[in-house]
Amino acid sequence: MTTPAVTDPAAPAAANAPVTAALPGLPQALSARARTLAGAVRRRCVDLARIESPSGDAPRLDALAEELAAGFQATGATARREPGPAGDHLVLEWAGRDETLPHLLIVGHHDTVWPAGTLADWPVTERDGRLTGPGVVDMKGGLAILEGALALLADLGERPHRTVRLVVVSDEEVGSPDGRRLVERQLRGAAAVLGLEPPHPDGRLKTARRGSTRVRLTVTGREAHAGNDAHDGVSAVDELVDQLVVVRGIAGQPGTELNAGRISGGSRANVVAGRAEAELGLRFATGEAQRRTLDNLARLTALRPGARVRTEVLSSRPAWPERTGNPLLRHVRSLAAVLGQQLDGAPAGGAGDTNLPGSRGLPTLDGFGAVGAGAHARHEYIRLDQLAPRIALLAALLAVPLPRLRDRTEG
Repeated sequence: MTTPAVTDPAAPAAANAPVTAALPGLPQALSARARTLAGAVRRRCVDLARIESPSGDAPRLDALAEELAAGFQATGATARREPGPAGDHLVLEWAGRDETLPHLLIVGHHDTVWPAGTLADWPVTERDGRLTGPGVVDMKGGLAILEGALALLADLGERPHRTVRLVVVSDEEVGSPDGRRLVERQLRGAAAVLGLEPPHPDGRLKTARRGSTRVRLTVTGREAHAGNDAHDGVSAVDELVDQLVVVRGIAGQPGTELNAGRISGGSRANVVAGRAEAELGLRFATGEAQRRTLDNLARLTALRPGARVRTEVLSSRPAWPERTGNPLLRHVRSLAAVLGQQLDGAPAGGAGDTNLPGSRGLPTLDGFGAVGAGAHARHEYIRLDQLAPRIALLAALLAVPLPRLRDRTEG
């Protein structure tokens, strides 16, 4: 890996002893087999990326869900489709060697931000050790890597140490408005939660995330002829512009960031606009900043007579704060060291489904997907030389017993 060297004094070489003692010879077998499987995982990522799956496109998402279910079932999973309003979600489970232990939950998604037809002018392409294409890093690479890790264990005649559950939602890129209920349901009794989002570009895992909320601000005015009867009208566009100035002031508080992502309104230049709306993306460093900002937005009132203002939360994820000590990160770093990898973690700016368990204090790490960069951008890519290390790391994490991560965790 290309990540900074592990310098945590809490993870000396002796800490690796339980890892190697649990399954003697496993680190060498995992690394060797992962290198052999890397080519198949690369091809799997290409195949998945060629099945376009934009958020909200249920037929395409369902076609990909069927393909994913078949691939994971081939590694020993049981699979069930969970209907959603914008495409089916998936819940998959692998039996563990000790099924009395709390399950390990993995969360992922199969929707992307790219509209259907993107492949026509941006095909999946391999060049200079990189694979580029819509959705390769966010997160079809991560799904392919997990499939490879479980195939690796099956090839070695191994099973995960404990039951593993995977939830793949179809609406993560729009805030998991329906998928959230599925993730929350699987949190009950989980020993730890792993996310398949890409890591930081340098390979570090994600140890915390900002909160994220999408808000629709809708303004209703009154239409009128803009030349003859302008005095009878109330411009929703003018009201929205003024409201956005107020919103920028609210979002200018410490711990809050605002992106006005989409604005629309009005009908014609000679008609006073009767309706306008904006979709806002908000990021929060803390739960307190999130609560304060959303409370203030809910209290917005019209600035001109005859206008109405409505604030609607479309989706919301709570802030996931950094965890002091982080025994799960220490464990993963120890595993990585045994495999000859250097690995670390750091907070991330974006939000995802790991915000839910992280905000509740569950042991959580994200960034187990493909190493690369450019999520949501036309230069999105994954590094092919990092597929084998990620496959081996995930396989080891599934196969080796977890340490005690919190008071009520066993095994």
